[in-house]
Amino acid sequence: MTGGAGFLGSHLIDRLLDQGHEVICVDNLFTGTKRNIDHLHGNPLFEFMRHDVTFPLYVEVDEIYNLACPAAPLHYQHDPVQTTKTSVHGAINMLGLAKRLNCKTLQASTSEVYGDPNTHPQVEEYWGNVNPVGPRSCYDEGKRCAETLFFDYWRQHDIKIKVARIFNTYGPRVHHADGRVVSNFIVQALQDKPITIFGDGRQTRSFCYVDDLVEGLLRMMETDTSVTGPINLGNPDEFSIRQLAEMVVNLTDSKSSIDRQALPPDDPRQRKPDISNAIDVLGWQPEVLLEDGLIKTVEYFRELLPTLRTA
Repeated sequence: MTGGAGFLGSHLIDRLLDQGHEVICVDNLFTGTKRNIDHLHGNPLFEFMRHDVTFPLYVEVDEIYNLACPAAPLHYQHDPVQTTKTSVHGAINMLGLAKRLNCKTLQASTSEVYGDPNTHPQVEEYWGNVNPVGPRSCYDEGKRCAETLFFDYWRQHDIKIKVARIFNTYGPRVHHADGRVVSNFIVQALQDKPITIFGDGRQTRSFCYVDDLVEGLLRMMETDTSVTGPINLGNPDEFSIRQLAEMVVNLTDSKSSIDRQALPPDDPRQRKPDISNAIDVLGWQPEVLLEDGLIKTVEYFRELLPTLRTA
C-alpha cells in the first residue's frame, strides 16, 4: 500500500488487516502521518516502510494499491514538481513491480482528471476539461498521465490493472491543515473562526464518507482481470459549498461567520460522479449520509485539535 500512512490509505489498511491480510505500508510521510498508523504497530500482519515511490521498490507482494500522492491543493502545490514525479514515476515504479510479480495493481486516480467539467454529472467516458499549465496541473495532469501509463502497461505488457477515479472523500484522519473544504470548515468552526468560502459558494461538490470509499476500492480489487476501469467512486449527492458550511456550523454549534474570498484559478464549478458503472460492475454505492459522516468527522477533530495545540 503506497501512501499507506495517509488518510485514505490508513483506513484501507485497517480493513485489509481485519480481513486477515498481511500489509506493507509504504510512505515517505510528506503528507501522511505516523499518527494514522500508530495503532497498527503491534499487529504482526502490519509492516511500515519509509520510502519515496519516485524510487524503485523491491518487495514480494500479491496485490498493490498505489495511493501515494498529495491529494489536497495546499500540499500538492507546495512542491508541484515532486507532485508530478510522485504520480508519474510512482506509477512507473509500481507498474514495474506489478510486471515482475504478475500481480493486480490498483491506481487511486481522481475526479480531478475531469478538470472543470463541461458535462454534468461526470461519466467515465468524458475526457475532461483540464488546464495543462495552471497551478493545479501538477496534480490533474500527473494523475491523467498515471492513468495513461496504467493502460499502456495493460495493453503492452498485459498487467492486471484497476483504475478508480475517487471523488471528494472525508472522514476521521483527514489532515487538519490540508486546505480541503471539509477539514477547513470543521477546524474553523470548532475554533469559532470565520469560515472561508471561495467565490460565491454556489460551486458544488459531492462528499463520500471514507468507509464507503474503502468498500468501493476493495470491491474493485476483488473483480476479475476483465475489469480495468476507470470507474468513478464517490457519492452522487450534490451540495453547494455554502450548504456544507451551514451544515458544519450547525453541527458544531459554532459562532463562525462566513468569510468570502476570491475563487482560485481553475477551481471546478461542479463536481458530481455518475456511478452507474460502480453500481453495475461492483454492486457498490455509498450508504453514509453527509450529516452522519460529518458528525463522526467533527468528533475526530474535537479530540485532535487540543493535542495539536499542546504538542
